[in-house]
Amino acid sequence: MSRWGITLPLTGVPVLDHRGLVAELADLGYTDVWSAETAGTDAFTPLALASQWSDRIRLGTAIVPAYTRGPATLAMSAATLAEVSGGRFVLGIGSSSPVIVQRWNGVEFREPFRRTRDTLRFLKAALSGEKVTEDYETFSVRGFRLERVPAEAPPIMLAALRPGMLRLAGREADGAITNWLGAGDVPRVREELGDRAELAARVFVCPTEDADAARALGRMLISTYLTVPAYAAFHDWLGRGEALRPMHEAWAAGDRRGAGALIPDRVVDDLIVHGSPAECRRRVAEYAANGVDTPVIAVLPTGADQFDLVRALAPNA
Repeated sequence: MSRWGITLPLTGVPVLDHRGLVAELADLGYTDVWSAETAGTDAFTPLALASQWSDRIRLGTAIVPAYTRGPATLAMSAATLAEVSGGRFVLGIGSSSPVIVQRWNGVEFREPFRRTRDTLRFLKAALSGEKVTEDYETFSVRGFRLERVPAEAPPIMLAALRPGMLRLAGREADGAITNWLGAGDVPRVREELGDRAELAARVFVCPTEDADAARALGRMLISTYLTVPAYAAFHDWLGRGEALRPMHEAWAAGDRRGAGALIPDRVVDDLIVHGSPAECRRRVAEYAANGVDTPVIAVLPTGADQFDLVRALAPNA
């Protein structure tokens, strides 16, 4: 294993309370801290803090939406984090979803592939110190140049689920970040991405031997996420369309509670890693064996102390 990441901040834990844990991570065998951005913390602040709590951990956003900050603001945030981390920052961007972009942020969710592509192209130019005056297909920039150019431009990775975005990540970005897939799905994703680019995958891990509890939580999360059109299409492409059809039909009919109950155990067990910490570590390692360069654990709450769970899931445990 070359890399082993963790998603922070942990659910329900105050951001500043992570300081001691972050200082331990490298000795535990973790190489990466990745943040997310939905309706909790923003993506950058926890990483800026973590950059000062450990000088040995790589830091990445998984992901920042391409719509919710102006292109120049996004470049400034990335450049600042690259500076304060001493070059240990990876910028992950993606289209996000209509709920986050349009319903919550009031920005029209149009042409997600092109918007992500254009943002990537702008950021590559801006973060290298170029003065950018360009009419992209989805926005225009006139005369922007960063005042504080990073000593080395941070890598940029794209959130990617299906062939088009995976191929774009392989051609033009430094890698792809994917989500909600089983270890057995990795070769198909890797085939579209190619061998040159880094592949990171967030892996949902519920370290408990109470399989019923883990599956109940997994069903709730799966029914919430995989009914989003992009994820539904992703799993159609991966071959789970028929298995998930009853869930989608119940969800569309307004039966949110019943939808989760219709997800087969085998699908839950593919997408949610659960069992003892040792079993969870073994299953996360399967993602790496199948082609993921950076598995990024997202710890699901079990009622146990979450810092202890992070320690128990570490490679050096």
